[in-house]
Amino acid sequence: STSAHRHRASALRFIMEGEKGYTVVDGNKIMLEVNDFVITPNSTWHEHGVEEGGKTCIWQDGLDIPLVNALEANDYAVYDGKQELVKPLNYSPITYGCAGLIPADKTWDKPYSPLFKYSWKNVYPALLEAQKVNEINPFDGIFMQYSNPLTGGHVMQTMGAAMQLLPAGFKGKAHKHTGSFVYQCAKGKGYTIINGKRFDWKERDIFCVPSWAWHEHHNLSETEDACLFNFNDLPVIEGLGLFQGRELTENNGHQQVQ
Repeated sequence: STSAHRHRASALRFIMEGEKGYTVVDGNKIMLEVNDFVITPNSTWHEHGVEEGGKTCIWQDGLDIPLVNALEANDYAVYDGKQELVKPLNYSPITYGCAGLIPADKTWDKPYSPLFKYSWKNVYPALLEAQKVNEINPFDGIFMQYSNPLTGGHVMQTMGAAMQLLPAGFKGKAHKHTGSFVYQCAKGKGYTIINGKRFDWKERDIFCVPSWAWHEHHNLSETEDACLFNFNDLPVIEGLGLFQGRELTENNGHQQVQ
């Protein structure tokens, strides 16, 4: 287990494997499962570990350290001892992550989401339900943003995240936009063409799409869907009024592979 610490940089985690792993964020202990998405907002005390009888927990970390360091605004502190648990186990996901209901008798005054864990067991069924009633986005399939349940906005001030489902046989068209994206394949297999170069991926592979790079996603399976997790810097890009996008019009919307 790690010692409790905090820093101005925000962090997020996408769980790849393990059993009985946990995180503690500002006294809230949360159990982790594969494909869960977890946030550690800036300046929150946090620590991680695996309970007795569990298996090594591996996850993808994402932090905004380059931005915070460039602004010369980072700091770091270590907690003296272990955090005292201030809420029951899994309080945050149970209280703020169920059925669209939020507490009517509590006030949340932080600039980030009160929901610290977004459970795959809820996310994947939501994608399947959304697929039944929504047109398939020609670029991203079924594209759902992880959001602050109190505002509908991004989960944190500097980093956002999303999950997308590519239906069986999906062949996405190419577009580009400002904002950098880091992806992980959560389910299935396929490939993404980035600026004319093909990158094949399967579960647990990680790849990135730089800002303003042409990209298109393809699901290689004709019978199974594929799911891609991503985290991004859209809260900063959008907050500064810098977002723009463009769709590829030539070659029927697809890139020529170099």
